[in-house]
Amino acid sequence: MEDWQHGGFGLYLHWPFCASKCPYCDFNSHVAATIDQDRWKRAYLAEIARIGAETPDRVLNTVFFGGGTPSLMEPDTVAAILEAVRAMWPQANDLEVTLEANPGSVEAERFRAYAEAGVNRLSMGVQALNDADLRRLGRLHTAAEARAAFDIARAAFSRVSFDLIYARQDQSVSSWEAELQEALMLAVDHLSLYQLTIEDGTSFGARHAAGRLKGLPDDDSAADMYLITQDILASAGMPAYEVSNHARPGAESRHNLIYWRYGDYAGIGPGAHGRLTLGGRRLATDTPRAPGAWLAQVEAAGHGELPRETLRPKDQAAEYLMMALRLSEGVDMDRYAALAGRPLAHGAVAQLEDLSMIRREGARLCPTPAGRAVLNAVIRELMP
Repeated sequence: MEDWQHGGFGLYLHWPFCASKCPYCDFNSHVAATIDQDRWKRAYLAEIARIGAETPDRVLNTVFFGGGTPSLMEPDTVAAILEAVRAMWPQANDLEVTLEANPGSVEAERFRAYAEAGVNRLSMGVQALNDADLRRLGRLHTAAEARAAFDIARAAFSRVSFDLIYARQDQSVSSWEAELQEALMLAVDHLSLYQLTIEDGTSFGARHAAGRLKGLPDDDSAADMYLITQDILASAGMPAYEVSNHARPGAESRHNLIYWRYGDYAGIGPGAHGRLTLGGRRLATDTPRAPGAWLAQVEAAGHGELPRETLRPKDQAAEYLMMALRLSEGVDMDRYAALAGRPLAHGAVAQLEDLSMIRREGARLCPTPAGRAVLNAVIRELMP
């Protein structure tokens, strides 16, 4: 058994285009006046054929259309991609096909067509449930449009998730608590709840550096919002299975679990990265970030990748540790030792146990709720 098989095999496709650039977003997303959908479709199909030839007979567990805003893709493009995927790999009986969507009226009109193409899970970028905060976040939809789109999504898909951002400008702990309660009334089976972070290279980053981003909650208030989130969602039967993700039992994002369980995944599209085990080597793959550069390279060179990097066993162990500790199920210590060539440092483990930051469950090392709140510090202590 190769190590990647502990996590499974997935396919990520990056659609880089958005209707507008949100001021907090540091993802690889771009605004374009026109998009040649047929040209992009041909490029995706060529890359699927190339990666498929390298990974024959693997069972594909998940497909994820991310972005950008994949709900700006024509349904025919999505259908052609999924038809090629089905022809290329044998699929798991419970193949999960997720598409990220904005809840605008244009995108919502396409939901049923995406379902007919083979998408069976929708992830909606709602971000806030009131219009004032949506405007501050640069979102183009209103709260009413989000609720309407969510109703359409529930009719088209059995599995629907949506994202919210907290620790927003002028947001209080009590207002976030009320918003969470409303979110739970809408939720089907999964919620992704992210604290607003101010990233360099974004509009919010520039405003913050200039002292013009007012009203951000202080660290204590943001921490209180995080803790309230854990309590409310757990009480509602949607505990955190990962730092920012909550689900009813069995409704976890199987695609994201491939990342966190350190499986293999192929990344196709501008800025998409991947991990592929080929010929006994674990390879890190990456692609040009600029949409035009990626598209031109696929057409001219027959592939859309940058040079691949072979990951040393100790690098694999470090990546596995960082990813798996994000999960409530934690790290398989035997698997870590097999990758690293040595077990986790006993002293660091014992110290973190004494501080109630981690706990052992058989051969697994799991973060406690207190440890998850300061996860980066826990990882630093365990990292050799």
